[in-house]
Amino acid sequence: MAGITSAQKSARVAERRRRRNRPIRSQVKTQITKTLRLIASGDLEAAQAAAREAVSALDKAAEKGVIHRNNAARRKSRLMRKLNQALGISK
Repeated sequence: MAGITSAQKSARVAERRRRRNRPIRSQVKTQITKTLRLIASGDLEAAQAAAREAVSALDKAAEKGVIHRNNAARRKSRLMRKLNQALGISK
């Protein structure tokens, strides 16, 4: 444990933020994994619905500052690219 008072407070704040952010980050990962599994299984209708939920979860996490907005944008882009390839949609 830190000896300096400000460092102790910083450690407490970091722990509070970790406890708040961890379930949100986990939910995002779960939604993305669920979508990727549905794409791999070929259930594209369900994959589209799951992708909407995953994109929503990513946007919310970025809005709350859990992940950086560019990180969310990159993950959404990669997810939608995989979904569109499975659907046969190309740019």
